[in-house]
Amino acid sequence: MKILVTGGAGFIGSHTVDLLLQKGYAVRVLDSLTAPVHEDGVIPAYLPRAAEFVRGDVRDAEAWQRALQDVDAVIHLAAYQDYLTDFSKFFHVNTVGTALLYETIVERKLPIQKIVVASSQAAYGEGKYVCRQHPDRRNGSHESHAEVFYPPLRPEMQLKQRDWDVRCPVCGVVMQWIPTDEAQVNPHNQYAMSKYTQEMVALNFGARYQIPTTCLRYSIVQGKRQSFRNAYSGILRNFTQRLLAGNAPVCYEDGLQVRDYVYVGDVARANLLALQDARANYQAYNVGGERSVTVLEYAALLARKINANIAPQVPGLYRFGDTRHIVSDVSKLKALGWAPTKRVDEIADEYIAWAVTQPDLRDYYAAAEEGMLARGALRAAS
Repeated sequence: MKILVTGGAGFIGSHTVDLLLQKGYAVRVLDSLTAPVHEDGVIPAYLPRAAEFVRGDVRDAEAWQRALQDVDAVIHLAAYQDYLTDFSKFFHVNTVGTALLYETIVERKLPIQKIVVASSQAAYGEGKYVCRQHPDRRNGSHESHAEVFYPPLRPEMQLKQRDWDVRCPVCGVVMQWIPTDEAQVNPHNQYAMSKYTQEMVALNFGARYQIPTTCLRYSIVQGKRQSFRNAYSGILRNFTQRLLAGNAPVCYEDGLQVRDYVYVGDVARANLLALQDARANYQAYNVGGERSVTVLEYAALLARKINANIAPQVPGLYRFGDTRHIVSDVSKLKALGWAPTKRVDEIADEYIAWAVTQPDLRDYYAAAEEGMLARGALRAAS
């Protein structure tokens, strides 16, 4: 069985390729090798030579035609992700690129047996919250249990005043986040909207044309091979670079934001499960690490691991359109037999050990911050 992995030379893609080859699949990779993930356009050394490589862009119909030839299934990971304001690119790559995948299959009557599409936890926006200060009024109930909300984007004026919390739209008190299941999405920013519209394309066209399809909403994925130059790639990359260079990590808002982090190897396992298990057809699943961690806790953890007595900076910067708290409920995927295997501290150990061996390791944060501030993606509170 031959599997096409789009974005297969990237972070999640390359680990997925490794696992597929280990399980005996033939693998073809479609990747454009573009910046910032791939600075020089060269196939990375970590990508196994046993995987056939096709250079191409998912926005190009001819690239899809070449890549899909004699393929049995697709794991579609190629995506554009960032906080920049080139809004249309998110939809051209993520949504239109996915539509081209299905268009090519349908027009050419290709016998594709399964498609797994990488989506994102970002589709939930702020996710699921409860307010315990007033009754749940749904269905006329007057019981005293907490009411559930899916809050909108926090107002810019609120963030400018360093008021970071998510407040109840009814009584105004600070609400409590709870793990977010797959039931409701509420995307807030350009990346999140493009990933959810990508899901809509995939699941609707999959069902209409009987192409079994599964969408996986990844939490923040962590592990070795994350590009040092990709500002979006997150807390582990940014904080490790800063600390190894003797610089303080920069925490946005007040550093008390809550997230869950999932190991890239566990994500690869989820991809394989979705590929193989027919129970996952036409469904969306969360893929997360379960444990909640604040940004400040993560900074302290990495400082201990690196043996760096450096306190984080909390200058009052915030990413416009960002989420305050989000932790995924992974019980639906666990019911299929999957579970996260690595804790955050174990992921950090592996990443640090890998990072210090890389010749291009240096602190890229200052340049990334300058660019985000210039574009308004990163802003300063009063």
